[in-house]
Amino acid sequence: MSKKVILAFSGGLDTSYCAKYLSETLGYEVYAVTVNTGGFSQEEEKELKKKAFNLGVKEYRCVDAQEDYYNSCVKYLIFGNVLKNNTYPLSVSAERTIQAQEIAKYAIEIGADAIAHGSTGAGNDQVRFDLIFQVMCPNVEIITPIRDLSLSREEEIEFLKGHGYEMEFQKAQYSVNKGLWGTSVGGKETLTSRNYLPEEAFPSQIKETQPSELEIEFKNGEVVAVNGENFEHSVYAIQKIEELASAYGIGRDIHVGDTIVGIKGRVGFEAAAASVIIKAHHLLEKHTLSKYQQMMKSQLSDWYGNWLHEALFLDPVMRNIESFLVDSQKTVSGKVFVSLHPYRFILNGIESRHDLMSDKFGSYGEANRAWTGEDVKGYTKILSNSLNIYHQINQNIN
Repeated sequence: MSKKVILAFSGGLDTSYCAKYLSETLGYEVYAVTVNTGGFSQEEEKELKKKAFNLGVKEYRCVDAQEDYYNSCVKYLIFGNVLKNNTYPLSVSAERTIQAQEIAKYAIEIGADAIAHGSTGAGNDQVRFDLIFQVMCPNVEIITPIRDLSLSREEEIEFLKGHGYEMEFQKAQYSVNKGLWGTSVGGKETLTSRNYLPEEAFPSQIKETQPSELEIEFKNGEVVAVNGENFEHSVYAIQKIEELASAYGIGRDIHVGDTIVGIKGRVGFEAAAASVIIKAHHLLEKHTLSKYQQMMKSQLSDWYGNWLHEALFLDPVMRNIESFLVDSQKTVSGKVFVSLHPYRFILNGIESRHDLMSDKFGSYGEANRAWTGEDVKGYTKILSNSLNIYHQINQNIN
């Protein structure tokens, strides 16, 4: 009997090469699997299935992981207001981790002998896939033809043509990876340190030019309603916000970061929903959380985002941080009011029964109701005591 290999299949040149190479050169039965984390429609799924069988795979499966992706990862990125280097909402980083887990589960389910993916040896994804596979199914061999054979694009095309497979081989000017939490865009400009992506590089073109109002309702940190419309799952609320905000070209930027393998990298992205939701959620937290809750959250969220990016999603410390983040959201409920404009948005304000900016206790810079001037004099004297001692003893030190 032929050995079974699970192939992480996107339908692009690299994974198309892998499908043919694994079956016709290495003699494997190829089980192709695509994990949908919000990146394509039912029509696109049908095309992927057709393409996979034309490449000679034994079976094809598409796993709809959108809700699992949100439940296990995206909601914590919202709770933590996570932006890598204060810019990037970790769109692809988060996706790859979840995709790898679904592929590993499938490998265990069918008793696969090997798992294959089409990553090269230059990027982050090779580490993310390999690490998850090594942890979840350590006895399954990992095969990476593109990386191991150091193949050029031209060599892959010639191999496919030589094995009777025809596809649209013309390289797209821009590589696009779309998912629930954002779309990455790579091209010649992102290979430089100087140039920005042109308008036509972004998949979502501007359709709206007149400002509009957006109301986002959160319950315990999760988006539950948009413009008064309730959703049975936050995934669909996110998709609604993406539809509304992407029409204005909101959420575009270029992220500059440190790759897992130690080099600097640049990637363009558009993440309209992620950009608006994170900022709206953060504003609501500033009204409903204490000063020290916000400080601790900020530190732990940075670690969470970094470890997710670095392929360490399965480390138990991530579950510990998630527990903290969930607990921190008990009072993060209310509405955030946003104005959408071409290329930008404005956070107008919030309404929440947990709003700590209550006029029952005073108005900042205007009046107070919870203390007297004498109270402040005594408090300030005690607060300054340790500083007075330090500076009096060390007054000769510059």
